[in-house]
Amino acid sequence: MQVIKRDGRLDDFNSERIVKAITLAMSQTSGGVDLKLANSIADSIEKSVSNKKQVSVYEIQDLVENKLMASSRKDVARSYITYRYNRDVARKSKTKEIFLEIIEAKANDITRENANMNADTPAGMMMKFASETTKPFVDDFLLSPEAREAHKNGYIHIHDKDYYPTKSLTCLQHPLDKILKNGFRAGHGASRPAKRIETASILACMSLENVQNEMHGGQAIPAFDFYLAPFVRKTYIEEVKKIEDLTDEDLSDLYECKIDDYLKKELDGLTGKERYKQKAINETVNRVHQAMEAFIHNMNTIHSRGGNQVVFSSINYGTDTSPEGRCIIRETLLSTKRGVGNNETPIFPIQIWKKKRGVNYLPEDPNYDLYKLACEVSAKRFFPNFLNLDATFNKHDKWRADDPNRYYYEVATMGCRTRVFTDRYGEDTSVGRGNLSFTTINLVRLAIESAMEAQEKTGLKFEIGSGSQEHMTPEYNKIVKEIFMKKLDKYLDVVSVQLYDRYKFQCTAIAKQFPLLMTAGLWEGSEKLSPNDTVESVIKHGTLGIGFIGLAECLTALTGQHHAESEKSQELGLEIIKEFDKACKRYSDKYDLNYSVLATPAEGLSGRFTKIDKKQFGVLKGITDREYYTNSNHVPVWYKCTAEQKAKIEAPYHALTGGGHIFYIELDGDATHNPETVEAVVDLMDKYNMGYGSVNHTRSRCMDCGFENADANLTKCPMCGSTNIDTIQRITGYLVGATNRWNNAKLAELHDRTTHC
Repeated sequence: MQVIKRDGRLDDFNSERIVKAITLAMSQTSGGVDLKLANSIADSIEKSVSNKKQVSVYEIQDLVENKLMASSRKDVARSYITYRYNRDVARKSKTKEIFLEIIEAKANDITRENANMNADTPAGMMMKFASETTKPFVDDFLLSPEAREAHKNGYIHIHDKDYYPTKSLTCLQHPLDKILKNGFRAGHGASRPAKRIETASILACMSLENVQNEMHGGQAIPAFDFYLAPFVRKTYIEEVKKIEDLTDEDLSDLYECKIDDYLKKELDGLTGKERYKQKAINETVNRVHQAMEAFIHNMNTIHSRGGNQVVFSSINYGTDTSPEGRCIIRETLLSTKRGVGNNETPIFPIQIWKKKRGVNYLPEDPNYDLYKLACEVSAKRFFPNFLNLDATFNKHDKWRADDPNRYYYEVATMGCRTRVFTDRYGEDTSVGRGNLSFTTINLVRLAIESAMEAQEKTGLKFEIGSGSQEHMTPEYNKIVKEIFMKKLDKYLDVVSVQLYDRYKFQCTAIAKQFPLLMTAGLWEGSEKLSPNDTVESVIKHGTLGIGFIGLAECLTALTGQHHAESEKSQELGLEIIKEFDKACKRYSDKYDLNYSVLATPAEGLSGRFTKIDKKQFGVLKGITDREYYTNSNHVPVWYKCTAEQKAKIEAPYHALTGGGHIFYIELDGDATHNPETVEAVVDLMDKYNMGYGSVNHTRSRCMDCGFENADANLTKCPMCGSTNIDTIQRITGYLVGATNRWNNAKLAELHDRTTHC
């Protein structure tokens, strides 16, 4: 016979537990403990339920109460009822504490789990209430015992666990052309197809916002310039027709006339149709600029997920060399440079420049002038980031410069770094695809345990951490590596199964649960689904990500030095991540799905793992002596090195992390006066075959008068004396205007960041 526990799990019936509970209740009464009575009641209960295969713990407790009430020890029954009530309250006390912290808007790791989600608003509080009560349900009913224990004990982290029961997917690269061509229906109204640039801009916003409500990750547009370019010409034709109405002339020959570039020029000296043409171009540029300005403004003000956050949005652009595409790119950059509202730096969308030789990187390339502008804007506004299409792992054999749809063969990325490209079920592309879910392995914990076990086997005794390489023998180094790799393989297997289980659960969703994502055909192949069809046949195009965190601290535990301090540590680091890569290839074949390695963009996780490990293993120098672990394969933020040294160390990992990666450089001083430094970072990406990167610097701004500078410690405006200062910082790929929403671990990391010269 088995007992159904409170969390739904099954356990063998054990009458000794009944005896223990009764005697505990007896000990709280004046009559003392009567072991004979306790055993008699336990035996009686066991006999009364012996014909059942299963019995719930609540049934057993009710039987205990009834038996005690029928005995001479009614005082024990009252004590038992009180004991049972107090146990129930104790089980709920943690939830109560969490809820009170949310109610009181306390700044802690729960309410500041995500810096761009405001947990202090009513909608934000509701989201946190739901999140914190859903996670235990997932643990009890949706996870395997192996995955549950591994997550609980800090070996792995299942991301977006609170969204697990919703069957939602992580992210999407929107095929915006479908929305612009067909329109869409959401809620009680339908949006018509776009005919002009303003409508196209609005539909792009609506697409991102609506799908954000159907998914738990970010939203991106893979070819923003290509998708919007046709509406520049349509807008231009509208302007020509306006002139026709005013002049009563036939200007139809101007509709499709050759336009070298959409640049505003003075009309003085122009006559006839040349004047009309330039007038139409000028008005078109004005309208495109306003449309791009509106798009950026909307992406910073439109809220999703019940109103507690702006959309986690990204746009990829830079490779459309048509005059219309160049116009979209130019006006997007100029709008970004100017800023939103009172000229403040826009937080979203994360903008990503797709760098490509022969297109926009070299002086002779057609979009080189726009690349220069992109670097200038990035030096002031952090965006765009830079995606290297020339990296060997980002190239596609079918890409052709003369193909008008070549963007389909270009990698696009989410701003946070998530990358989707290779597909077992179709063409390698980013369009219409995204990540399904991902889980991260705690490399540091595995390394600490391996080091402790290696010491036991070798008889060596030394403090694990920075500088401990002096005590390591060749035998120790061999043993610790063998132990670590065995542990790594174990948890790679645990994660692969957990991701597959979650995938199969997601497959049970039906198309109409995702009104725009599936029924509008945004996910690859979903246009073939009927509303009641399951999504299993189409989500196989997505990816399952196996992430990692703390490679630097892991190597310090294993070798005494991280990968920027030692070539041997770097060799081991690459061997470890190659093991991830080989495992993902193995799982892809085993499950016939797209497994990929993700250099995890940890935010709240960077502190969660550290807290668990520090509690068990104590403070270890260079490992658990900070509040955070270093993200993925990065050189620690506190380690002083040049930009090129950092590039050399981190570059080889990009080819091994097909699920996403990023390269950061921290600049010192005011980057607005030196956009060449941004170009230098892109040159490093080109030189060392890196896939995606960005430049960090500081912009502090007075919210009252608009004064800006690069002083990260600005507290009082030198122009107007205001203390209303906004300081922009980057966190895991996106920007945050106020660090009061950062969790403690990320605040500690921010404080430790050093610049790279």
